[in-house]
Amino acid sequence: MSDLYETDAAAWAEQQADALRRRASNEIDWDNVAEEIDSLARSDRREIRNRLAVICEHLLKWEFQTALRSGSWRGSVVEARDQVARLVQESPSLRDYPAKVLAEAYPSGRRKAEAETGLDLPATCPWTIEQLLDHGFWPP
Repeated sequence: MSDLYETDAAAWAEQQADALRRRASNEIDWDNVAEEIDSLARSDRREIRNRLAVICEHLLKWEFQTALRSGSWRGSVVEARDQVARLVQESPSLRDYPAKVLAEAYPSGRRKAEAETGLDLPATCPWTIEQLLDHGFWPP
């Protein structure tokens, strides 16, 4: 079973799903199934961090490059906010996660915004997590 996991992950996943549905415990590749389930949870958390970085990046540009504001920046923020909300809705246990990782996500968004603008931007996030995720919030 582990060999298939290493050589054809899609075929392995289908095989494991079938075995689980049939409750054929002797056919389950338990270690790799557990790893994949852990990976799903990590993926959702990683996606939330990435979306927060995108929100920070575009809100920084929005606030500090007012003459260059664009619908593209606004659209990116709206999409990222929607994606975070969707992930939290699908996995309510992640409700508090955005607040926990904002301090980790902000530097990434800041670096990208600085690279694109050449500006020296705030070292710490100037907004609360509530503001970042609020569709009605736009920096002045």
